[in-house]
Amino acid sequence: MRTLDGKVVVITGAGSGIGRALAVETAGRGSLLALSDVDEAGLAETVDLVKARGAEVRSDRLDVADRAAFAAYAKAVAEHFGRVNVVVNNAGVALSGDLADLSYDDMEWIVGVNFWGVVHGTKEFLPHLIASGDGHVVNLSSLFGLVSMPGQSAYNATKYAVRGLTEALREEMLVAGHPVGVTAVHPGGIKTAIARNARAAEGNDAAELARFFDEKLAKMTPEKAARVIVKGVLKNKARVLVGLDAHAVHQAAKLVGSRYQDVAARASRRVL
Repeated sequence: MRTLDGKVVVITGAGSGIGRALAVETAGRGSLLALSDVDEAGLAETVDLVKARGAEVRSDRLDVADRAAFAAYAKAVAEHFGRVNVVVNNAGVALSGDLADLSYDDMEWIVGVNFWGVVHGTKEFLPHLIASGDGHVVNLSSLFGLVSMPGQSAYNATKYAVRGLTEALREEMLVAGHPVGVTAVHPGGIKTAIARNARAAEGNDAAELARFFDEKLAKMTPEKAARVIVKGVLKNKARVLVGLDAHAVHQAAKLVGSRYQDVAARASRRVL
């Protein structure tokens, strides 16, 4: 895929953050858009932004963890546009706290959105992407899908799972000779609302965790992240790291091997 002009692009979690920025970026490149989110107010704002760029857009409220709803959504989008070229499984949530303190309900919630949401989006749209003759799957993992961090066990688990799923899918498309590119995206700290909308285990100060993320870790704007992602997709990259922090931490972890876990633990104790 060399251009997004005239391509039908599906983006989940489009009501804010990277999802919204990707919608605006792809609209500016001539894409036809199918946007979804559980946040209907945020989604409506995104729709206004892409319409201002002249894009044709369909918007739907969608809980990506709901398998039946996603299946119906994929069918409706394919019927609406007549084809689907790109699926960006972007919707995601965060959960902080040590594994011993996390509730099963919260863990099921994050797995439902972060992992099953990606599974649903990939499986339900894959036949349409293959049929298009020019398809691409873009799955949002994280820097925390490359390295682990204390207090992020559930988030790490989902993002590592997305990475594994996506890399295997790319291999399967190559083996089968299907005309579908596959890209795993690993953003570092991006200025989004994910930390402010996150859940936390009992005993953790969710507001303080969000403040720390926003002030100390979130360095890149969603708009710049979107440009990096789109550039990577158009180059058919298997992996796209977003942000200097993502590159630096990933390279450092590769250099020291599994010992990075000891470094991460010591650094975490200092911060706490």
